[in-house]
Amino acid sequence: MNTTSSEDSILGHPKGLFLLFGTEMWERFSYYGMRAILVLYLTEMTTTGGLGWTQADALKLYGIFTGLVYVTPLLGGWLADNVLGQRKSIIIGGILMALGQFTLGTPHQYIPGLEVTFFYLGLGLLILGNGLFKPNISTMVGDLYKEGDHRRDGAFTIFYMGINLGAAFAPLVIGYISETYQWQYGFIVAGVGMIISVIMQFTLAPKYLGDIGVVPAAKVAMTQQANQGSKVPMTQEERDRMKVILVLGIFTIMFWVGFEQAGGLLNIFARDSTDRFLMGFEIPATWFQSVNAIFIVVFAPVIASIWIKMGDKEPSSPIKFMLALIFLALGFVCMMGAVAEINSSDNGKASMMWLVGLYFFHTIGELCLSPIGLSMVTKLAPLRIVSFMMGVWFLFIAAANYTAGYVGSLVGEDTSLMTIFVSVGAASLASAFILYLLSDKLIDWMHGAEGPHITSEEEKMDEEMGVTGEHEGISNKA
Repeated sequence: MNTTSSEDSILGHPKGLFLLFGTEMWERFSYYGMRAILVLYLTEMTTTGGLGWTQADALKLYGIFTGLVYVTPLLGGWLADNVLGQRKSIIIGGILMALGQFTLGTPHQYIPGLEVTFFYLGLGLLILGNGLFKPNISTMVGDLYKEGDHRRDGAFTIFYMGINLGAAFAPLVIGYISETYQWQYGFIVAGVGMIISVIMQFTLAPKYLGDIGVVPAAKVAMTQQANQGSKVPMTQEERDRMKVILVLGIFTIMFWVGFEQAGGLLNIFARDSTDRFLMGFEIPATWFQSVNAIFIVVFAPVIASIWIKMGDKEPSSPIKFMLALIFLALGFVCMMGAVAEINSSDNGKASMMWLVGLYFFHTIGELCLSPIGLSMVTKLAPLRIVSFMMGVWFLFIAAANYTAGYVGSLVGEDTSLMTIFVSVGAASLASAFILYLLSDKLIDWMHGAEGPHITSEEEKMDEEMGVTGEHEGISNKA
C-alpha cells in the first residue's frame, strides 16, 4: 500500500514515479552501455586490451548471456514476491550488477592470467543481479496508482521514456570512452551508472515510495490464485486463447532473432565493415547501438497517430505482427545492399546509411509489435495462471536471444554475411506470410479479447511506447 502524500507530485504524477524513472534510466544506462561494448571487447586483440576471442565464440557467448538475462527474472520475481519484497530485491540486484561491471572493468595488468575468470564472474553477477532487478521495478510503477486511476497508462509512457533515454545515452558515453581510451574504463563507467541507480533507490525510496515494495505481500495472493487454479478447469475459450499465446510466441522468436543481431553481428559489422567517417570524425561503432532507442522516441507518436487516423481500419494485432516481420525483412534488405557495396568498393567498407536504414525499419517493426507480446498475455491468459504465462513469454524472448547469438556466430569461412542476411530476411517474409494465413483463425481464437481499437491519442501513445516493455521483458499490466 502506498503511504505517500497525494500532494507529493510532479506534472500530476507522484514523485515516486520520477524516482523509479531515474532508477531504471541509470540501470539501463549501465546495461546497454555494457551490451554495446561486450562483443567488441571480446573480439579485440589482447594487445589492445581485449580478450582476443574469435567472432563465432564471442557471438555464441553473447547469445547465452542475453538469453539468461530473460530467464533469471523468473527466479528474481519469485524471491521478491515470497521472500525479499521488491525494494530489497532491487537494491540487492543493483549491487550485484555494479559488482559485475566493476569485475569486468578490472584492468588486465592487475589480474594476469585471470582475465577470462574475472570476465565470467562479472557476467554471472550481472545475470543474477538483473534477475532480481528487472521484474520488480515496473510492478512498483503500477503500485503507485490505485485501481482505475486514469494516470496509470501515462505513467508507463514516462517510465518507458526513462528506459529509452538510458538505452540511447549509454552507447554514446560508454562506447566513446571504451573505444577512445580503454575497454575496462567502459565497464567501470557502466558500474558507476549502476551505483547511481542504487543510491537513488536506497536514499529516496522511503520518502517518495512510502511502503510500496517493502513487504512481499504477493505471497498470500499467489496462494489464493493457486488454490483457485486447482479447482477451476480450463474452458474451451481459455484453451483457444492459450493457443494464440503459444502461436504468437513462436513468431516473436523469429522477430527477435533478427532484431537482436544489433548487439552482436551488426555491432561487429559497424566496427569492421562500415565507413564511419563523417566530416573527418570517425563515429565510434558503439554509437549505432543508440539509434534504435532514439528512433523509438521519435517515431512512437507518429505510429500512434497513424493508427488513430485509420480508425476502424486499424489492423488487428496478428496483422500488425505480420507487418513487423515484413519491416524486419526490409532491414536485412538494407544489409544486402551494404554487402553488395562492400564487394564493389575499393576500401571494402559500406556506407553507414545502410545500418541506419536497417535500424529505422527494425524500429518501425518493433513499434508495430506493440499490441502483441506481454500485453496480449495479460489479455488472453486466464487470470489464475497469468504470472506463469508471463514467465513462459520470458522464455520465448530468452530462446530468441540465444538463437540470435548462434545465428550470428555462423558467419565465417563456410557462411557469408550475405547468406545470413538473405536467410534471416527470407525467413522473416515466410513467417509473415504464414502469420497472414493464420490471422483470421487467431482472431477467432481470441474470442473478442482484443476488443475495440483504442481511439484516445494518449492511450495510443502509451501502447506504442509499450513496445519498450516487450523489449525489456516488463509489462504495464503488472
